[in-house]
Amino acid sequence: MTSQTPRHEAVHAAAADAVPAALADLGALVRIPSVAFPGFDRAQVQRSAEAVKALAEGTGLFDRVEIRDAAIDGGPERGMPAVLATRAARRGRPTILLYAHHDVQPVGDESLWESTPFEPTVRDGRLYGRGAADDKAGVMVHIGALRALRAALGDDLDLGVALFIEGEEEAGSRSFAQFLSDNADALRADVIVVADSGNWDARTPALTVSLRGNARFTLTVRTLEHASHSGMFGGAVPDAMMATVKLLATLWDDDGAVAVEGMTVRDAPTPAYTEETLRDEAGLPDGVAPIGRDSILSRIWNKPSITVTGIDAPSVVNASNTLSPEVKVVVSARVAPGQRAQDAYEAIAAHLRAHAPFGAELTFSDVDFGDGFLVDGSGWAVEEARAALEGGYDVTPVDLGVGGSIPFIADLVREFPEAQILVTGVEDPHARAHSPNESLHLGTFHNALTAEALLLERLDARTV
Repeated sequence: MTSQTPRHEAVHAAAADAVPAALADLGALVRIPSVAFPGFDRAQVQRSAEAVKALAEGTGLFDRVEIRDAAIDGGPERGMPAVLATRAARRGRPTILLYAHHDVQPVGDESLWESTPFEPTVRDGRLYGRGAADDKAGVMVHIGALRALRAALGDDLDLGVALFIEGEEEAGSRSFAQFLSDNADALRADVIVVADSGNWDARTPALTVSLRGNARFTLTVRTLEHASHSGMFGGAVPDAMMATVKLLATLWDDDGAVAVEGMTVRDAPTPAYTEETLRDEAGLPDGVAPIGRDSILSRIWNKPSITVTGIDAPSVVNASNTLSPEVKVVVSARVAPGQRAQDAYEAIAAHLRAHAPFGAELTFSDVDFGDGFLVDGSGWAVEEARAALEGGYDVTPVDLGVGGSIPFIADLVREFPEAQILVTGVEDPHARAHSPNESLHLGTFHNALTAEALLLERLDARTV
């Protein structure tokens, strides 16, 4: 375990004291339906940003707190409101940038929720609600840790801090790169903490050291100029649904592993992880077999995956005896760390064109991709983070790979190449982020807040 100093002990105690208020404020944030997707009320995202701004001002630490936005792709449309707060470093201390996001996913089918999505509800040691884990808990870990630091150290604090709470991460961070460019001087830091990942389990903290990239696009398959009667022409004319089913099936082999030439695999060891644990955490029924080959975590952390996440075709209720002329699908691929997402997309597109059955016409649109991330484990900030995590959780942290993606990290790396980036989180494997019944493990939140407060204290003791 890490050695303790009077400052360390004071911050640890202040963090414990800060948890109840942080949870109360988290509940207030969860009540705001800050969905940044098109078609949802932007005013709710603005309301959420104003609430976060007030929380940042309430810490008493910042010289300046503002709500800002940025242009999307250089055009007239503006991104969603973000909160930017800054405090200058003193006496040679480093500056840390704390990132999280205050927007949330849509709730989906509300009938699948056991409690109202935007009414925070505590059950069995967990706080339920949309955004309770992803990522309003990340927002409140930052705010709670800063409150604890101020309470413990008072004015004896020289660390520089920039707080950046984004408002459109779930909707694709469309103005993120421009926001970084517009506010580069305010955001520049020695260390960046991205509080938007997870932990090994509810008790064991993790530092995320690898993330898969992602490539997403819409594929349109067309075989007819117009719909035709399936009785009159079926058996001689290919319909778009048949062509789409046959085409998509070529993306995987018989084991369910990706069968696209040109998508790479990262060769890296993974910890032990059983099929039983996979079934528990993913909700995989006993009769359904896992897919892929090799160790389970290598399939999730180090290999690509391809998922069809949406389809436009006649619905069951509207089905008729008709040959469909056109079908659209959304294809979402996760890309192994180390491969450019654009290269992976081009490999998938080439594969689909080469395997299009019956000369079906393929059109690719709405292409979007983000590169993966590999942490440089040699930096001093990594060791400081590991020590702080151990101090906050009283458990030795593990290095974690994550099958998901945080594409904007590539923007951070490009804009601030000298910064050390730490990816942390408040989620545990049962958080169900993006799904019905999203929840936050209350013990994990307590420990995560404590760990971040200890990290800030450790950085405040350093000179750069």
